[in-house]
Amino acid sequence: MPKAESKGGIQLTENIAMYPAALESGYCFAHPQAQYFNAGKISRDQVEDYAKRKNLSPEQVEKLLNVNLNYR
Repeated sequence: MPKAESKGGIQLTENIAMYPAALESGYCFAHPQAQYFNAGKISRDQVEDYAKRKNLSPEQVEKLLNVNLNYR
């Protein structure tokens, strides 16, 4: 990895993760018997909590996550 560090500015953390994280890539393997699931819709209290943590209004979050809401 020395060339990656000197040429690309990529470093490994102590947990062997790449820094900056935006440079990470990986392989995705599928299996015919894999079962996928949806985590579910978002409720009003979750929207309000998320809006508060992101310093947004609930209305802004509702616009961003409209298709994921379990109300309206």
